[in-house]
Amino acid sequence: MDNTGVIIVVFLLYLGVMLWIGMHFYRKNKNVNDYVLGGRTLNPWAAALSAQASDMSGWLLMGLPGCAYALYAGTAEAIWTAIGLALGTYLNWLIVAKRLRKYTKKAGDAITLPEFFQNRFHDNSGILKAISSIFILIFFLLYSASMFSAGAKLFKSVFDISYQTALIIGVCIIVSYTFLGGFLAVCWTDVIQGILMFICLVITPFVAYNYLGGSAGVSECFATIEEEFRFLPHLDNGSINTLLLVSSLGWGLGYFGQPHILARFMGIRKANEVRPARVIATIWVLITLGAAVVIGMLGHFIVPGLEDPESVFIKMSGTLFPSIITGIMLTAILAAIMSTADSQLLVTSSAVSNDLYGGLINKKAESKKLLWISRITVIVISIIAAILVSQPVAAGVKPTTIMEKLNESVFKLVAFAWAGFGAAFGPIVLFSLFWKRTTKVGALCGMIAGGVTACIWWLCDGGIFDIYEIVPGFIVSSFVIIIVSLLTKVPKEIMDEFDEVKSVDL
Repeated sequence: MDNTGVIIVVFLLYLGVMLWIGMHFYRKNKNVNDYVLGGRTLNPWAAALSAQASDMSGWLLMGLPGCAYALYAGTAEAIWTAIGLALGTYLNWLIVAKRLRKYTKKAGDAITLPEFFQNRFHDNSGILKAISSIFILIFFLLYSASMFSAGAKLFKSVFDISYQTALIIGVCIIVSYTFLGGFLAVCWTDVIQGILMFICLVITPFVAYNYLGGSAGVSECFATIEEEFRFLPHLDNGSINTLLLVSSLGWGLGYFGQPHILARFMGIRKANEVRPARVIATIWVLITLGAAVVIGMLGHFIVPGLEDPESVFIKMSGTLFPSIITGIMLTAILAAIMSTADSQLLVTSSAVSNDLYGGLINKKAESKKLLWISRITVIVISIIAAILVSQPVAAGVKPTTIMEKLNESVFKLVAFAWAGFGAAFGPIVLFSLFWKRTTKVGALCGMIAGGVTACIWWLCDGGIFDIYEIVPGFIVSSFVIIIVSLLTKVPKEIMDEFDEVKSVDL
């Protein structure tokens, strides 16, 4: 059997396991609550690994190494982005996880983020739920599209098929078990995917280091660079590039508003199990982010001159490992892609079925009907997302239209969707959990202001607009929430409920 045949067999075995998990949990989903949140039954290991696997996505094995592959500014951006993400992960588990688990259970037993916003502010009009659901539809459509694009690049590179054919194959695979199994299937497949990603990311830098000849060989490689290699972001005159530093660290702000990660906090079994989950998640993130950056840097010398830097891990795997190990390594990329795409599709489907249809259009809809609306939404959103990224932009070509910007790279598309959620939802999540004076009007205005600011910033170029859009979006949203809340009245029952939730132990 040739190398491609071995890789195909490894892929098929892995996908068979994923589909089996989907079918196993298919029989356990009796209603939309089971499908969307799994009855809040996640243990610390499952919560931590599924949260981080769904967080990092194909970006961890393609986007981040690809950024680090472009030495100097690219590596600096990758390093500081990794630092920002590590800090954001830890703070999200430390500050948000336990309080959100308690609040969503105690105040109305919310199973989605839009439903939590509605319950938190006693919004009988449903406008908070509607607007937040619309933001989820927009940004997760783009986020899912980025994962489909990453999957297509993987299949195209490995099997030498057209990008469009590879895109169709990847979408069908991801949709299949998400459609069947719902939240628990997604979480437990994410656990397997998180372990696989961890192992492959840890092994590859050591093998690459030896391949280059150990410390002497690596030093010799970097000595061939014309100028001194720097890890900090610098300008030509040696001063700190403040815009790059702020933008890269700003990635950490996004964690507070990512619905697919916050869903794991809501689904954990008990609030007092958040602490061990936090330790597991933090260790996983620190090691995998560091390994991904090193892979990109060493890949610059092992597979030089790549037309698409985001394929560096794929090319390195083929160079460093025998075919069966290469198959496992490439499966890790597929795992990373699937672990995020499935979570995004699930959250999007819950926004349509539970929040828009069941919460606003037909409040008396039967749970079984909502369950099937969720499943159909998974398919529809997948088709639209695939269409958005069906025409990739060639490396080095500057995009001139919105569609070209969406197709430019996995890294940049993930960055925009991440910023959109972080700016729209991050501040409102923090203020709703920790400031009882927050009002419904303040939350609504802040959400809209943050999301719109991120979109406008993304569309503009040059000067101050080079700052990552999550930073101005997060700041604008926070100021609007504070100012509007101070100008409006908060009902006493909401403040009393806030104090009650803060003191309860679940």
